[in-house]
Amino acid sequence: MADFFNSLEDGWTIYLWLVAGAMIVMAAVYMVRWAAKNDQFDEDIKYVVFDENDREKMTPEEFKKAMEVNKEQEALREEYLEREYLEKEAARKS
Repeated sequence: MADFFNSLEDGWTIYLWLVAGAMIVMAAVYMVRWAAKNDQFDEDIKYVVFDENDREKMTPEEFKKAMEVNKEQEALREEYLEREYLEKEAARKS
């Protein structure tokens, strides 16, 4: 194996680095695309960790926003679960 690499002309490693860099860029683009399709860029997600017990720790506006986000996230969760269930049922019937 070492003989093979030694037999190559000078400058071949740049091509190896170019291929590795291209693969990294493609993987990053794929991951960002996946995240965008799966609602991973939601800035309001930080409010999901709060519940009724956190009322005194937050301003009334923040608490109201947190409760609205919780309701939206629960509705979205139900939608995803329903979609997943329907896909499994369709696959099972096929």
